[in-house]
Amino acid sequence: MHIYTRKQRWKFFLVAGALVIGIATTWYTNGMVKKLEREEQIKIETWAEAQRQLTIVEPEQNGDYFDFLMEIVKNNNTIPVLTVDQEGNKLTSRNLVIYDSLNQLIDGARNLNNLSLKSQKYLDRQLAKMKAQHDPIEINQGDSKYYLYYKDSYILTRIQFYPFVQLGIVFIFIILAYFAFSSTRRAEQNQVWVGMSKETAHQLGTPISSLMAWVELLKMEQAGPEVLREVEKDVRRLETIADRFSKIGSAPVLLPENLLSVLDGAVRYLQSRTSEKVRFNLHFGDLDELYVPLNLTLFEWVVENICKNAIDAMNGSGQIDISVRDQNQVVYLDITDTGKGIQKTNYQVIFQPGYTTKPRGWGLGLSLVKRIIENYHNGKIFVRNSEINKGTTFRIVLKK
Repeated sequence: MHIYTRKQRWKFFLVAGALVIGIATTWYTNGMVKKLEREEQIKIETWAEAQRQLTIVEPEQNGDYFDFLMEIVKNNNTIPVLTVDQEGNKLTSRNLVIYDSLNQLIDGARNLNNLSLKSQKYLDRQLAKMKAQHDPIEINQGDSKYYLYYKDSYILTRIQFYPFVQLGIVFIFIILAYFAFSSTRRAEQNQVWVGMSKETAHQLGTPISSLMAWVELLKMEQAGPEVLREVEKDVRRLETIADRFSKIGSAPVLLPENLLSVLDGAVRYLQSRTSEKVRFNLHFGDLDELYVPLNLTLFEWVVENICKNAIDAMNGSGQIDISVRDQNQVVYLDITDTGKGIQKTNYQVIFQPGYTTKPRGWGLGLSLVKRIIENYHNGKIFVRNSEINKGTTFRIVLKK
């Protein structure tokens, strides 16, 4: 299983866990809200009946019953209530903070006409909310009747929002955990990259020194010039590889280099070690030279990695076009192959460590390329376009 696949599964389980927690919380809280709504409805219906009974019960004759009804009325300290007559005039209120025209707090007053303009507008808004939430309770008093409107209590209103708050907290926690985990993984990957690179450079140092000594011995023994040239080429190549790995993890020095010459040299090296079935074409337009801040050793590695991937994608037969455009502040370098192409969903994925489509691949080549371009050259690299079974274009953007 590839590293990327395991990472994707971890993300899936993280998101799935958050969704399960959110759905379970919402379901449980909604059930609790429905129960509380029903209890408040029963409470307000009892309160309305008590109000009606108070208008017909004589305190002197039914003292205990009257006191009981008054206790029911007084116990409603949470549910906002507003009574309205048949003409729509507001009669009484309870658990609503309102002020009269003298800016004095009143609650439960029989006459709500002498109110400040601000309080009148406030009651209008509250009545609209009550009508939207619940049907009114009709109370008959002889030949007249009035309507009792109410809305959810403060506690019930807050509980209704609770699952959304909890869900938000869960998702914030998941996001923070994800970024913390990703940061830790990146830090670990950086340490692995640096350690691996330094160790590789160190391990290459010994055989390179030995080979250089053998070259000198061959010269003394007057070996054939072709043998010496080839051995020297390979020794220099090993030195270049060691130099590349030694620079990973350190801030490389960028010097003005002629990008056209660098690309020409990289292509000539690749051509000498690639099948004749692979054609390289350089497109520089009218440019004769174009100087860009580069670390020569690392940038050549980038070009070689992309081209080698292109050769693999073409199964060793096809065409690679390298074009350069000068855009004043930046330079566009496009490398196009005629390979099997890349799915659009994988445009970003291919640069992640561990992702590979090769049976024996490690998935490190393009990850190194991205690191060298973006971390060391302050540039950008991305898949400009790709078509399945037609080819892919990688674009590198470099600052001049």
